Amino acid sequence: FVSVFYLIILSLDYISSNLFDHYLLRRCGHCKKLAPDFETAASRLKGTVPLAKVDCTASPDTCGRFGVTGYPTLKIFRNGEDSSSYDGPRSADGIVHYMKKQAGPNSVTLRSEADVEAFVNHFDASVVGFFSGPDSAQLAEFLKAAGVMRDHFRFAHTINMTLGLKHGVDTESVLLFRPPRLSGKFEESVLRFTETITTHTLRRFIRDNIFGMCPHLTNENRDKLKGQDLLTAYYDLDYLRNPKGSNYWRNRVMKVGYQFASQGLSFAVANRRDFVDELEEEFGLGASDGGDLPFVTIRTQQGFKYTMREEFTRDGKSLERFLEDYFAGRLKRYIKSEPIPEKNKGPVKVVVAESFEEIVNDPEKDVLIEFYAPWCGHCKSLEPKYKELAEQLYSDPNIVIAKMDATANDVPQGFDVQGFPTIYFARADKKDQPKRYEGAREVKDFIKYLKREASHIPVVSGVREDL
Repeated sequence: FVSVFYLIILSLDYISSNLFDHYLLRRCGHCKKLAPDFETAASRLKGTVPLAKVDCTASPDTCGRFGVTGYPTLKIFRNGEDSSSYDGPRSADGIVHYMKKQAGPNSVTLRSEADVEAFVNHFDASVVGFFSGPDSAQLAEFLKAAGVMRDHFRFAHTINMTLGLKHGVDTESVLLFRPPRLSGKFEESVLRFTETITTHTLRRFIRDNIFGMCPHLTNENRDKLKGQDLLTAYYDLDYLRNPKGSNYWRNRVMKVGYQFASQGLSFAVANRRDFVDELEEEFGLGASDGGDLPFVTIRTQQGFKYTMREEFTRDGKSLERFLEDYFAGRLKRYIKSEPIPEKNKGPVKVVVAESFEEIVNDPEKDVLIEFYAPWCGHCKSLEPKYKELAEQLYSDPNIVIAKMDATANDVPQGFDVQGFPTIYFARADKKDQPKRYEGAREVKDFIKYLKREASHIPVVSGVREDL
């Protein structure tokens, strides 16, 4: 394999010889996906944040020195030193946005009312500190916190207290300004931080308040928002060309959502064009579904999914009914599943999402299940051995050898499938504690494992004759 190590170098007056490293394996699918975005970002950042690359095959010592073990690996260097791993978005827009923030100061100095207005009139939320002078102890803590959190939030400060009068500031304060495009009558657009400034207290305040009641879900903030029970309305949202039209449906979501705000469900709106693949893959929704009207989904922290099938009405009543049914437990979960096979008599049982509970979670059976992908070479190599294992155990009534296409079916909670093949063992009396199989993949290794882990001693009968 040929591996490539990409670099982004920040060279500004206040940051000299900074570096963002990207280690890439050319034959790796994730690397191929990243490469064009990385090149586009390099062109757009030229003159601000230089990007470079190093071939790890030609320079293995360099990659080894910085602990590169997988591809792509991205790192940020400052002043010629390894500063941190890059954990920002990997789209061209995301890389540009993230690295421009890296190139600037931890907190921007504001000197006039025009500076304040220009800073807070931004697509993202803004955190602004108002302090009495350069020697303020609270300013020192604010700058320390900004240095720690600069990768994730926008910070600015001023030592001219009069700049805060417009916002009711008469003592040293920190204000959180939500994006102006998302201002509305259902919540405050500016929030004041009232505790003593420390990195911990300020981080908690920002985290708990930055998104507000109904944020704009994007590819850049999706990971932060999706760690909660989230309802999302997808429609033709475009705040650059049509901010009024974009807020038309958001206001209706907020009006209904306000009634359920205390019940633990968060709300968001999103541009359906940004999530076409996800909506089709995860919810079975096509690009034309809903027409000009929003379509609504709910995804919980546990991975449960629901879709609103009734048309979104302009009075919000359909959304209200959907939420009432959700909280009452009347909604049927959406599960992506292939059809249940009409015939399933082979030695390896075929499992789909709709039959997972019946087969894998059968309390009378020990089940070894392989999660595979049709295109996976390792899965294809495993197939004859896995089939032989199933044939040798075919006469054992207590053990099931099964497989499921994890690209065409939802993987249930408790089974973490990040690569292929992934194999789990669900013991008959411990269905709530499936164990990942980490051993070798020869038939004898599987049998040795099952003799150790199964609830009954396996009955190995040799190769089954076809009936």
